[in-house]
Amino acid sequence: MIEVTGQINAVRRQVGQRVLEAGTARTSTVSQVYDTGVDDLWDAVTDPERIKRWFLPVSGDLRLGGRYELEGNASGTIERCDPPKSFSATWEYGGQTSWIEVRLAPEPDGRARFELEHIAHVDDDMWNQFGPGAVGIGWDQGLLGLALHLSPGGAPGPEAGQEWAMTDEGKEFTRQSGEAWREAHIASGAEPSVARECADRTIAAYTGNME
Repeated sequence: MIEVTGQINAVRRQVGQRVLEAGTARTSTVSQVYDTGVDDLWDAVTDPERIKRWFLPVSGDLRLGGRYELEGNASGTIERCDPPKSFSATWEYGGQTSWIEVRLAPEPDGRARFELEHIAHVDDDMWNQFGPGAVGIGWDQGLLGLALHLSPGGAPGPEAGQEWAMTDEGKEFTRQSGEAWREAHIASGAEPSVARECADRTIAAYTGNME
């Protein structure tokens, strides 16, 4: 059984913007502190044998300049790598290209912080309909998988995770994640009523309750 509220509260979320050569992009950032050191955390997020245990099976050349592909999901190119501190890569999915930046840092108590920033040129209509939760809920699910992987029992694996997402407990996790992204959306300057509507649509899309 997963402590849903505890996991949701363990994650920091931030919504912002970044100016790129192609124009202003929207950013969604998640971070969580894990009960392990930076070296082990780096191994967990870069070793394909470990990635498949908590996220998705990954293939390709996982080194600077190499191409990767997540089974049934995104692919891309690794653009920067500075072990065990950070890496960045393109995130190519659905005919669109965005970017992810992963940063690891030691905490004073010996644990390590994982931070992921997703940077994307999002169509205004899509943003106004779904807001940051469209990608944010998915990354919350990823951080949960990583937390389980680094716990004594280990993660149940992606297939079990997908099945769990549609259970009552999984849907409650999605709801709480969507609400947390609503709060981050408001903190970034969004009108509360707009953020409410975006969150409601996104939660419904993830839980299969779209009308």
